[in-house]
Amino acid sequence: MSTIFGHIWRSSTGKFGLILAVAIIGSAVFAPWLTGDPNRIDVLNRFAGPSWQHWMGTDHLGRDLFSRILHGARIAMEVAAAVTAIALSLGTVLGVAAGYGPRQVERPILILFDILYSFPNLIFALALVAILGPGLENVVIIVAMTVMPHFGRIARAQVLRLKHAPFLEAERVLGASTARIVFRHVIPNIAGPLIVVAGMEVPAVITIEAGLSFLGLGARPPLASWGTLLHDGYTYLSQSAWPVFFAGMMLTTATLAFTLFGEALRDAIDPRLRTDP
Repeated sequence: MSTIFGHIWRSSTGKFGLILAVAIIGSAVFAPWLTGDPNRIDVLNRFAGPSWQHWMGTDHLGRDLFSRILHGARIAMEVAAAVTAIALSLGTVLGVAAGYGPRQVERPILILFDILYSFPNLIFALALVAILGPGLENVVIIVAMTVMPHFGRIARAQVLRLKHAPFLEAERVLGASTARIVFRHVIPNIAGPLIVVAGMEVPAVITIEAGLSFLGLGARPPLASWGTLLHDGYTYLSQSAWPVFFAGMMLTTATLAFTLFGEALRDAIDPRLRTDP
């Protein structure tokens, strides 16, 4: 692990992405202690510009934008963590089952992956929202379903590559059970690529959540999601551009940070892409 982070730190883009990602995660974790109540209304001070009292100004209800931005980071990170954990777990199980199981198991799993993969992420998410209804809990389930095939396909491909490896054949000859082979050898050997995919999927998850919240299908008021901040800011854009500017800047920064970190993590884990100094 220290070697991997050493490679990331030696990469200028990886270091930049890691620092930004840590700053965003830290602001999300410590948001309740760094700011006040994000839902405190001060109508007399609505649409205020940045000042010492309100570092990013206020919105149409006089709520402090800095506080809402940091709490929006908290929602974005919680959704990203939950979605990644669900999609990674479910995708790995299905991918390993498809790669290591019999044809009767592999075929329906691949059909499921093809069905889920055939729709653009946002369009598929909107279709599921129409069925399950809006809400942050449903967003987690919906986005996890949209990105799960990515993990499943990678897991299956890695399992097929390892399935007939000599050390696994030796385990079978020695009488090891399928469960032991899968949990002691297969999953640990495919974990690296799956972790890379998880890191690369975080920006997509953040963007989809913000898009659904912008459309009113994700986080519900008064929760301070970056998507709802963009929606409210766009509605009152003629009165103040600060909400759109700061919410858009944070969304762009988070996407850039996790993209750069994910690419550096990929380069550090994959020996074919690694370039030692």
